[in-house]
Amino acid sequence: MSVHQATQAPRGALAKIEAILTPHLKPSEPGGKATITLGALSDLMEERAFGLLLLVLALPCCLPFVYLLPQLVALPMVVLAVQMASGRRAPWLPETIRKRQLPVAGLLDVVNRAKRYGGWLEKLAHPRFASLTGDRATRIIGALLVVPCLSILVPLPLTNTVPGIGVALAAVGLIERDALFVVLGVLAGLIWVAILVVGGPALVYFLVNLVLNRGAAA
Repeated sequence: MSVHQATQAPRGALAKIEAILTPHLKPSEPGGKATITLGALSDLMEERAFGLLLLVLALPCCLPFVYLLPQLVALPMVVLAVQMASGRRAPWLPETIRKRQLPVAGLLDVVNRAKRYGGWLEKLAHPRFASLTGDRATRIIGALLVVPCLSILVPLPLTNTVPGIGVALAAVGLIERDALFVVLGVLAGLIWVAILVVGGPALVYFLVNLVLNRGAAA
């Protein structure tokens, strides 16, 4: 049985990702240093690759105390969202991004943590309003997802966790053809970014004034 065929059996997006990654975890690798290129991961996912890739890349941004991975996945997420918006049916990644190495053990750890903390939520996803996840709708979804993906790319506090959760929810919706998950994910990402854009400068202004006032009082 091929790897692609094996990925069709598991039910649920996280189980699909786990089934794709597990054969690439080599016990003989010292320190669990087995890696997979982003290009190989994309090729293995084939159908629904946009949703699966966005989900596996967004998960490290959702969970606390995950380091390095968010910095590796931010740019590819933006590229994928832009390609969805342009109407591509399958992802195309520039060679420099295709060659980007991702740690298999690290990704599997993130998937297992996601199943532990949010697996119950994934079980609620099922085909709903499938026409809203079709080809035309996917272009709109991709355009809207560019915003939270760009937020994840910004290396500042509060810019990645909630947008990452939003992208992950939308990705589950795309995989399971569940428009409700897509809408909830897109709204979560866009609303949080709007809060950051509006509230961020106000918070900076408040902190600067606080520091200056304390300095003057001293």
